[in-house]
Amino acid sequence: MLKYKVILERNEDDEGFYTVTVPALPGCVTQGRTKKEALIRAKEAIEGYLESLQKDGLPVPEDVELAEVSISQ
Repeated sequence: MLKYKVILERNEDDEGFYTVTVPALPGCVTQGRTKKEALIRAKEAIEGYLESLQKDGLPVPEDVELAEVSISQ
């Protein structure tokens, strides 16, 4: 089983939709009206992305490491 970290962002200017990006998979982006819907669509998008890579004989990327950086203002 593969696991990928996703970034979930609420779009205030787009009727409250959530956008999901997958840092380890460039261009893998989707959205949903709710967090739950966005995450379901993210799973579907990741599966499709990986199927496409496999069809093309390309390697499946490993997940990325995420970290937080604090700054003072």
